[in-house]
Amino acid sequence: MKVLFIGGTGIISTACTKLAVERGMEVTHLRRGQRAASIPDGVRTVLADIADEAAVKRAIGGEKFDAVVDWIAFTPNHVERDIRLFRDRSEQYIFISSASAYQKPLSHYLITESTPLANPYWQYSRDKIACEERLMKEYREEGFPVTIVRPSLTYGDTQIAVAVNSWQKSYTAVDRMRRGKKSIVPGDGTSLWVVTHNSDFAQGLVGLLGHRQAIGHAFHITGDEVLTWDQIYRITAEAAGVEPKLVHIASDFLGACDPDMIGSLTGDKSASVVFDNSKIKRFVPGFCARVSFAEGVKRTIAWFDAAPERRAIDEEANAAWDRIIASYENALGDAARGIRA
Repeated sequence: MKVLFIGGTGIISTACTKLAVERGMEVTHLRRGQRAASIPDGVRTVLADIADEAAVKRAIGGEKFDAVVDWIAFTPNHVERDIRLFRDRSEQYIFISSASAYQKPLSHYLITESTPLANPYWQYSRDKIACEERLMKEYREEGFPVTIVRPSLTYGDTQIAVAVNSWQKSYTAVDRMRRGKKSIVPGDGTSLWVVTHNSDFAQGLVGLLGHRQAIGHAFHITGDEVLTWDQIYRITAEAAGVEPKLVHIASDFLGACDPDMIGSLTGDKSASVVFDNSKIKRFVPGFCARVSFAEGVKRTIAWFDAAPERRAIDEEANAAWDRIIASYENALGDAARGIRA
């Protein structure tokens, strides 16, 4: 099977590349840069900027693929471009959407693929919804062979998966714990969440490659282990060998202090999420998320601990969190004094 990955070196796509190669697929990466160290042997790299359609056409020539996966399509103009490029070049086009596109707030606790898509809090999610709608219109009217996949919070060796963290320098959260600093948990810590290891996600995604019956369908691919945010933070701290100091702060307060948090918290991580994975299990027999969060986060922290250069700290984020915590605690003190006065 010939597979084209647009991108392919992210947290999720790296694991999918590895598994696809292990299963004997002929994998090509379409990328702007040179070969990354994380790419396994056997992957062909084609250099072209996906934003330059003429360059992409020159790079891949008349080549056709059994499946194309675009890991870096985020807005409707991105999928419009992909429709033009791959309409006659692939038997299947997989769009990587997001589980954050599901209805916020939820009207029912159990999320299935038929849960409405509506997120008024996060532009990222609204763009993903618009992409899905455009692709499904093309499928219905022109037979474009789209399959939609919605990951939720997925991590691997290189990512610490807690709710309030630096995405680019995620060791920052563990560094705070190890230095005895306070960690922000949105809400009261009891919201339910599902964190998925990238190797588990890969089992589902790779199982959909070339799957003709999956065309026209949407799938989320997550684990079945459901944890509270307090549990996620405490399991992370245990793996790091420390006892965490958790500060519970309402998402509304966090968003007022830092508007950039509104999307990822109010529009995603503040709500409880429990996913029904029965659909992906029907289409990919044998799919089962096997890596518990306790096991996975131990691997992640071991990866960071193995080399000092991996443990980069986001000092700007650190300072912002310290200011938020101080503001919150001062507000609590003022409120208590006001009530007692």
